[in-house]
Amino acid sequence: MEGIVSRLSRRDKRKLVQHMRRCQNGQMRIRYLIVLSCAEGTPPSEVAKQLKVSRSTVYRVAERFNEFGETGLADRREDNGERKIDEEFLSSLIKLVGSSPQQFGWPRPTWTRELLVVTMARLTGVSIHPSTMSKALQHIGARRGRPKPTVNCPWSKAAKNRRLRALRTLKATLPSNEVLVYEDEVDIHLNPKIGLDWMLPGQQKTVLTPGKNKKRYLAGALNPRTGKVTWVEADRKDSLLLIDMLWTLLETYPRAKKIHIILDNYCIHSTKMVQLTLNSPKGKRLKLHFLPPYCPDHNRIERTWLDLHANVTRNHTHQTMDQLIEDVRKYLTNRNRKKQHYNVAA
Repeated sequence: MEGIVSRLSRRDKRKLVQHMRRCQNGQMRIRYLIVLSCAEGTPPSEVAKQLKVSRSTVYRVAERFNEFGETGLADRREDNGERKIDEEFLSSLIKLVGSSPQQFGWPRPTWTRELLVVTMARLTGVSIHPSTMSKALQHIGARRGRPKPTVNCPWSKAAKNRRLRALRTLKATLPSNEVLVYEDEVDIHLNPKIGLDWMLPGQQKTVLTPGKNKKRYLAGALNPRTGKVTWVEADRKDSLLLIDMLWTLLETYPRAKKIHIILDNYCIHSTKMVQLTLNSPKGKRLKLHFLPPYCPDHNRIERTWLDLHANVTRNHTHQTMDQLIEDVRKYLTNRNRKKQHYNVAA
């Protein structure tokens, strides 16, 4: 349009197009397009509509191009001074997010953007806006999540590492005619576990609960060679549940010379009834290997139970336990069919 952008020669237009195609900055490319469109006589309102920018932006870009030429298209924020968020700042932020506010004298145990801004200003002398802190957190891949509760293992570090090393060696040197599984139990509650979900602004989804809770229990055994989960169900979480699991393993792996079972120290795992089962003629093919206390991360079936809750029990809408258990069975059956978590790492 006459007067918005000065007339451009064919050579100048071709030069701008070439520079635009080589430009890696999206905002800069928009400014090139504004100039080229206006030079073709396109009305500013139409340019704004096509490029999804405001008319004031079109006029401002055109004015700077007319005054300074192509150099006027550069982002003027480069003149704002030294960039505040540099690699040194981000490195300090990574360390800060990995710590607790209480380590820096704050009474609050969790971080907020505002608290991070104040603390980073103290540590680095660089003060930024909370919205800029959001971008910095996104840049380092930080997220808001629920911390995992843990309990210290009562064993010495040497004893704990010795046991874990022995279990890793067992798995690495397992003969082909023997089987190793990770065993654990999981509680299935009719009252659903409540978990995170996407929601629209101003909306909070609701989960209808049956009110009176009911429970079922599963014992499962994960074979790290195949990824297969073998499981049994019961109304009570006691030694009979584990014993049922042991007999099921004997039936599942009839040709295995030895079935090694890695499990935790839960009380139902070391009763006289369990010992009688292990001492029976068929039970002699079974051998229990106990993990150090409070080391759930080393029991590989724990991840399977987390996935089960995420895919079935969390925010579920079933009103009867039979419906819920049927979904649990379907999930585990499909999981085995698809060979998910195949060859689970040690």
